[in-house]
Amino acid sequence: MRIKNLFIYPFLLFLSIGFAQKTTKLDLKEALDIAVRKSNEAVLASTKVQTKNLELQSVKNIQYPDMKLSGQYLRLTNANVNLKLNSNSSSSSNSSPKVNELMLGQANVNFPIFNGFKLKNTIIASENLFKSEEAKYAHSKEEIAIKVVDYYANLYRTQKAVEFLSENLKSAKQRVTDFINLENNGIIPRNDLLKVQLQQSKLQLSLDEAVKNVSILNFYLVTYLHLPEDFYIGIDENQFDGAKPILPIENNEIVLKNRKDLLALTFIKKANESGIKIAKSNYFPSLALVGGYTALSLQNVVSVTNAMNFGVGVSYNFASVFKNKKEVQLAKSKVLETEQAQAILTENIKIQVQQAIENFNISKKQSLVYKEAIDQAFENFRIVKDKHENGLATTNELLEADVEQLNAKINFANSRANIMLKYYEMLAASGTLLASFNL
Repeated sequence: MRIKNLFIYPFLLFLSIGFAQKTTKLDLKEALDIAVRKSNEAVLASTKVQTKNLELQSVKNIQYPDMKLSGQYLRLTNANVNLKLNSNSSSSSNSSPKVNELMLGQANVNFPIFNGFKLKNTIIASENLFKSEEAKYAHSKEEIAIKVVDYYANLYRTQKAVEFLSENLKSAKQRVTDFINLENNGIIPRNDLLKVQLQQSKLQLSLDEAVKNVSILNFYLVTYLHLPEDFYIGIDENQFDGAKPILPIENNEIVLKNRKDLLALTFIKKANESGIKIAKSNYFPSLALVGGYTALSLQNVVSVTNAMNFGVGVSYNFASVFKNKKEVQLAKSKVLETEQAQAILTENIKIQVQQAIENFNISKKQSLVYKEAIDQAFENFRIVKDKHENGLATTNELLEADVEQLNAKINFANSRANIMLKYYEMLAASGTLLASFNL
């Protein structure tokens, strides 16, 4: 009786904890919708897009003219002023005016006209970097989604394991009770009683481990989805039923168009190609329209107003003919790097898709085998149990048949979750996971 109570208490504690939590059914689509909107990874990826957009708007400002307004007020220390103007030589007055104050105001405008299309290509490069970040954001959401699917499937596996282990533990406890009575009546040896008690202990340990795994996985998803801490995720098994349609993802061209990480590299390549044009623009002179207004007042000497000027400014750095060659080579090298990265990613995507297809196909075949194994294990246990009751089978054979029955149920539940996981991994490899949920 002491042994029986020892194993009942942890199980009752688990049940009390489970009922104390707020158990709520959470469909996979709902979990994915929350993850791609509220998870820290999704928020970070979204913020990066906003940052790139602000960088783009900042870059676009370079195409507008520069307008500067400045003013100065200066005190002079009894400056000696000698006005050398056309004056009457007979003038005998050589005294200089008292000057200790200077005021100067200026307004200048510089409007770029041509600089080797540097401004245009800088804006184009920034636009492509912004589009690349948007594609990365879309790919990040796909990665977040498959991560949630993986943990969702694992949570279902562990919850089913707890369910089956709990049922089996009840049977094991009843078996221990029956064997105690049989042993007390001298029908079975004590060794058989110890064997069933040992199996009960192993089941309890397995159940405790499964309960721990459920708690860990539930906590991870609740934290990842920013749900209340007392939220206990219940999973509707109907999501795992039904045949999954085979998608036409064998067409590599369609798959490559759907993969946002590859699209991101495409925009980076375009930005780097603009970088080549930006580097080459240094070979050309810069032209700009310039204009200004100046007002000047030198105390007791001169006052200037309405001094407006306008014209064309030209600048050219002759050293760029020799120095800029390396800048162009560097820009071209970046383009080559991006092309090589695209080639590598393209190969990896094809491999991922093929592997995902094979994994999905084998998961369906395995599930059929596990489903048949359940019937076989149940029938085997029934036969062995009848034999054991008639003294034709050993206790070891009975316990082995019971374990096989338990494993068959757990394996089939795992296979159902595995079909779902491999199916959505196949969608993730083709870049259409979220699209399949209309998210």
